[in-house]
Formats: sequence, structure tokens, C-alpha cells
Amino acid sequence: MRSLRFLSLLLAAAAFAGAAGNPAYYAYIGTYTGHGSQGIYVYRFEPVTGTLTSLGLAVSTDNPSFMAVNSTGTYLYAVNEVEGGGVSAFRIDRGSGMLSLINRVFSGGSSPCALTVDRTGRFLLVANYGSGSVSLFPVKRDGSLAKASAFDQHHGSSIDLQRQHTPHAHSASFSPDDRFALSADLGMDRVFIYRLDPLRGKLTTVGYGGVAAGSGPRHLAFHPNGKFAYVISELTSTVTAFQWADGALKPIATVPALPPDYRGPKSGAEIQVHPTGKFLYASNRGEANDIAIFKIDVATGKLTPAGHVASGGRTPRSFSVDPSGQYLFVANQDSNNVVVFHIDPETGGLTPTGKSVSLSSPVAVQFINAP
Repeated sequence: MRSLRFLSLLLAAAAFAGAAGNPAYYAYIGTYTGHGSQGIYVYRFEPVTGTLTSLGLAVSTDNPSFMAVNSTGTYLYAVNEVEGGGVSAFRIDRGSGMLSLINRVFSGGSSPCALTVDRTGRFLLVANYGSGSVSLFPVKRDGSLAKASAFDQHHGSSIDLQRQHTPHAHSASFSPDDRFALSADLGMDRVFIYRLDPLRGKLTTVGYGGVAAGSGPRHLAFHPNGKFAYVISELTSTVTAFQWADGALKPIATVPALPPDYRGPKSGAEIQVHPTGKFLYASNRGEANDIAIFKIDVATGKLTPAGHVASGGRTPRSFSVDPSGQYLFVANQDSNNVVVFHIDPETGGLTPTGKSVSLSSPVAVQFINAP
């Protein structure tokens, strides 16, 4: 019965995708290198059929644990999560999907773990986890990164003496209108909010969004309507919903991302809102190894738990919904696999497609349109 239901869902999705003319995508997978992988790998994904084809190593680079693509799909940027701290800019060959290095710059701190490009493609924001700082880089016309035009060193701590004795910037986001930049600091239980000056390339701190002490905010995702933002906290595996307006985060409610009967270690990781704005997904590591599903009230931003699905491996550090909104790719770091799930358009539920990738230490997934 379950297989018949999945087949009907897949056929319905294929019919919708075919009618909409869904293109193929390049799926880039970033890894932790040194344990059998060499950098960023690329796959061709056909959403109509669910076919996933390996195209090989796109580029060799150190620990590309987080990636971002500019809005035109011409450049890909990756952190180099190493002690010295690096950020690499790559040109995308649209014909082959391969990447070529443009330049690499110092990230401004140690162990950078997140980055993002604004919608105009003019600025790149980087979070340095090890040193607890944020850097802003102007992007040149050829996609290369100029010297940092803004830098903010966080100062402070929180109540977890092991994980929060120093600041740890763990996310980098621009607001939907590009007027503000945000960074969740795991070590301080704060989301830093900066006003972006696009003329001078400067950041000015204008406020903070807070979570409960000891939560350890990790990543942030905006709702497509621009009215709400959601933060997953690593240390408590909770999701906090905020109202977002004119550079201010107002808390709505915090909900657990783990099943009620779970008693193991907590380690929340990734968060993403579905392109329709109807669902939110969050990943849990520890012993849970699952994806939490929430329904979103688009009028209030409130979350309603809608179940959990096993990630298909161990340590789902990251995941990403494909641009068609039909599939979710989960990167399971410690089981060395990326598992593809189909998304039910009515319920947001996840069903394994049977498609997966075997790859050493996969930790990030990004998509662009392929010819």
C-alpha cells in the first residue's frame, strides 16, 4: 500500500513538473575533506523522473562545508572551514557543471561555517565560527571577492561552559529586501542584526534577536513572505519563530524539534522553509538522526508539528529543498550518504525515493539550473 501511494505521488509530481516545464538542476555537494573526499562534487538531477547522475568532482578545495550561489547562477562561493579561515569564489561552467577557482581570500576569522550572497550579487556575508566574527566582502564584476569592507567581532558568552564560553557566529543571512544582514551566534544566544549600507559596504549593528539561555542558535531561515524568520538552536534542538519587520525580530513561540519521547543527546542542525511557505523542515543529529516537519500558519507564522522522518543515515548536518519544491536532499555526514526524499505537496510529508549518493562526509547541498 505504501509503495502504491508513493508511486501515485511520484506520478502526480512528474505530471505537474512536466506541465510546468521544470528544468534539470546541478546539485553541488560540499564535503569535509581529508577522509576520502576532495572538495565539491556535482550531480545532474532531473526532477521530472527523479534521476540523479554523478558528474564527478567539480573542484578540489579544503573543507567546503557551506556554499552559496549568486542569483544568476554564474558563481558559487564556499567557505574553507579551516583554522586559518578561507572563502573561495568559483566560476560555474553551465555546460559541464564544473567549477573553476577565481580567487580565495581570508575570511576574517577562524573556521568559517556559513556564508550567503545578497540578491544583487554585490555582497557576500561570512560567519566565522571559531573566532565568533562576521565579515562582509564586496563582489567584483568577474565574481571575485574584494578585500572585506566590514567586520564585526562578537564579544560575550552564555551559560553552557563547554560550548558557550566564547562567541561562535554560526549563520549568515540577508533580509529578503537586502537592507539588513543577520548572524546567529551560538555562543551568545543572540541573533545579531546589522543594517547594510550598500554604497559604502558597511554594517551597523541595530539590534538583536534572543533565544532562551543555553539554546545555542545555529541557523536562520526567512519565510518567503518576508514577515517571519525561524531559528534552529543546536544545544536544545528547538525552533523559535519570530516576526520580522524593519530590522527587528519579535519572538512568537519556541517549539521542540525532537519527538516528545526522545531522551538522547540534542543537536539541532539545519532549517529551511519550503518555497510555498507552507512547511518548515529542521534536522536533528545526536541519536535522533531525523528531519522534523512543521506546518506554518502563513497568517501568524506559528508552527504546528507534523511528524518526523528518519534521515536515512547518521548526522544529518544539512539538507536542501530542490528548486522545484518536490524533493529534499539530506546530507548525512557520518554515514557518508546523501538521501533524496519526495515532498508531499499537501502535507509536507517526506518519502524516500530510493535515490541516494555515496560520498565521504557530505555536509552541504546547493542547486542551480542546468541546460
